[in-house]
Amino acid sequence: MIKQYKALALQTECLAINSCKDSITSRQHMQKSLQKVLSQVSASKRFIGPDLKLVVFPEYFLTSFPFGESISQWQEKACISIDDDLFSQMKAFCVKEAIFLSGNFYEIDPHFPDLYFQSSFIIDDQGELILRYRRLNSMFAPTPHDVLDEYINIYGEDSLFPVVDTKLGKLACIASEEILYPEIARCLMMRGAEVFLHSSSEVGSPQLTHKEIAKRARAIENMAYLVSANSAGIQGIDIPHSSTNGASKIVHYEGHILSEAAVGESMVANSYLDLLALRDYRSKVSMQNYNARQRFELYAPSYASYTHYPPNTFKNVSPSKDLFIKTQIQVIKNLFN
Repeated sequence: MIKQYKALALQTECLAINSCKDSITSRQHMQKSLQKVLSQVSASKRFIGPDLKLVVFPEYFLTSFPFGESISQWQEKACISIDDDLFSQMKAFCVKEAIFLSGNFYEIDPHFPDLYFQSSFIIDDQGELILRYRRLNSMFAPTPHDVLDEYINIYGEDSLFPVVDTKLGKLACIASEEILYPEIARCLMMRGAEVFLHSSSEVGSPQLTHKEIAKRARAIENMAYLVSANSAGIQGIDIPHSSTNGASKIVHYEGHILSEAAVGESMVANSYLDLLALRDYRSKVSMQNYNARQRFELYAPSYASYTHYPPNTFKNVSPSKDLFIKTQIQVIKNLFN
């Protein structure tokens, strides 16, 4: 175990591929984006120093997000597999720089050829893909929950909330908006997570946004570090460039901010993570040891008894944006009954 090391929430501009007319052009854009962020990591490590061991990329760092494309169109334009050469390049880079990388991308899966998943990943300093987490809550993107029974049959229940034990501690990924869902972080904490890696592309505001409040809350209530990387704007899409810009940060397990970037591309959001201090904090009998004082059996019956957003919504149905909307309308109606 490395007792203390530096982590960086890299704030970098995302290059949207939405206007690309074919997969060849979008692929060129993705390659350009990857080379840029890898160069930024190399330069950041030279400046920050050899203690930099962990870097988190923002959400959409390769592609931006679907903006009117159908599921099949986005599959063709933006989605890759974990065997793609882009991953091979990241793996080789991690070995070269002796660094862990985490980010988020759109993934195709041969088991679900009509879908894609928004996936977070961690690559270690040996060039191994050691964790893959697929986003479970999304507005208009497919998730494992939409094909839950089949997904669990293929990958098992443990695949839903993966935590990996490394020399940098027990690491887990939270994708973007899922920071607003306390159950995600809680299920990861149950499995031992000590450091949450949060790839995001969110509103940049001097106000306390919903996600800003949630980041501190998730760190406090789970007694975990949080490394949250936001984009430095999105180029090449009609949404105003800097709507998602700024405030990448590292949050201490007591909820205060260790470092935070302003707007624009930045390596400012870097700080030491002290695993020994965290584990000592978690080991004490105290009012602040929220993990030790949890009583999960009280809550389990309520979760088991109340269904809100139903699983397996894609079973025997062609997925579409209309289906997402129809399902959410029905869920809202059920909440009032």
